[in-house]
Amino acid sequence: MTLQQLKYALTIAECGSMNEAAKQLFLSQPSLSENMKELETEIGLQIFLRSNRGIVITPEGEEFLGYARQVTEQFGLLSAKYIEKKVKERFSVSMQHYTFAVKAFVETVKAVGMEQYEFAVHETTTYDVIENVKNFKSEIGVLYLNDFNEKVMTKIIRENGLEFVELFCCDTYVYLWSGHPLAGKEKISMAELDPYPCLSFDQGKYNSLYLAEEMKSTYEYKRLIKANDRATLLNLMVGLNAYTLCSGMICQELNGGDYIAIPLVESERMRLGYVKRKGAKVSYIGERYIGELEKYKEEA
Repeated sequence: MTLQQLKYALTIAECGSMNEAAKQLFLSQPSLSENMKELETEIGLQIFLRSNRGIVITPEGEEFLGYARQVTEQFGLLSAKYIEKKVKERFSVSMQHYTFAVKAFVETVKAVGMEQYEFAVHETTTYDVIENVKNFKSEIGVLYLNDFNEKVMTKIIRENGLEFVELFCCDTYVYLWSGHPLAGKEKISMAELDPYPCLSFDQGKYNSLYLAEEMKSTYEYKRLIKANDRATLLNLMVGLNAYTLCSGMICQELNGGDYIAIPLVESERMRLGYVKRKGAKVSYIGERYIGELEKYKEEA
């Protein structure tokens, strides 16, 4: 197995076609096919299923390509740093949809500057937060545990070679727009929320209750709408008098002042924290980011 073969396999996966990949790689199609057959024979599994309409990646192939991508990316970093001597240090964070975590990222970037660093931030599903840290796409992943999901989530985190570090605990709040009929209340109960749509972040094909970003994931909601980004949720709050459940730590600087968080009567405690690769030393900039997150302890 060679680095070149790994690059060939990744190009085929990106193109979805052996012929198109061969063009991009400036190879003949038979030569590329032969390279892939040799690779599949050596590793003992089929990466691609071939047909007249193109190629399909097998489940085993998807896993193999994930590792291949890590190897080629790490080689690229090594080459850039030690041979080309031009690479910037990289820092990436993945998170559930938390404005305070985005704000902490913003403050970190401001503090260290962008001259020496290349940054990335991923607001994504719970599953992808864990996958991104596992696969070195992100150094840190921000998420929460509670009494309901802790046992399952801890098992998933451990099986992926990660560890959870708790930052602080907080109560459950109702997040809604300032013009909502319930916006003037000091506390809101689940019964009072029943006439209004509840908003939940779509977890995609890994749509387990244990991976839900919102508290009360087992509650029987009469009206439930799933969305996959924060801007859409904010629009639905205004358009439909909808709401979601959150940590209560909102950032008006990023979301604007038209949204408020009100304590939930049936509150449950959330343990907010981050996942990292088990035993790995957090980088200097990672420590700076964690320090920004810890500033929210006083608000919890």
